[in-house]
Amino acid sequence: MPQPAASFLFVANKPTTRRRMKMKKINLRDVYPFYENDCFVMVDDEIAKIFEESKRKELNYQRKVYWNKAHYSLDRDDGIEHEVIFVSMSPYEIYERKMTKQELHAAIAKLPDIQAKRIYAYYFLEMSKTEIAQAEGVSVMAVCKSISHGLKTLEKELKNFEE
Repeated sequence: MPQPAASFLFVANKPTTRRRMKMKKINLRDVYPFYENDCFVMVDDEIAKIFEESKRKELNYQRKVYWNKAHYSLDRDDGIEHEVIFVSMSPYEIYERKMTKQELHAAIAKLPDIQAKRIYAYYFLEMSKTEIAQAEGVSVMAVCKSISHGLKTLEKELKNFEE
């Protein structure tokens, strides 16, 4: 016999177990800063625990800020963290970095084509050696040796640039 398209199952007289709800009285003015007057409400113990934990975490954060003398926010987007992390470079440092990049590109251009492509894929495209091997249809060991030999050649070429 086929089942009807929509069937409903009603369970009657099923005994229910009720847990005794423990309630706690809290002042909403302590929880929410925009309350100006006292407002007491009864809430479940679990909710009260969440409020207490949140209050403890906030106090711990304030102590940490005071202890570390970090009285400004790094999330403010006013450039404080940028200035701390990225120190502006002098014109000499900018020139030196530009020359180093040119030397690196010239040294990579002198490598055999396969080594240059594998080094580029591994270091610049951040592909794994396994991914490079699968893409080229060669063994992982061949890719490892090729990159190793290419790096040794690059080292020799860059030492020649310094002299």
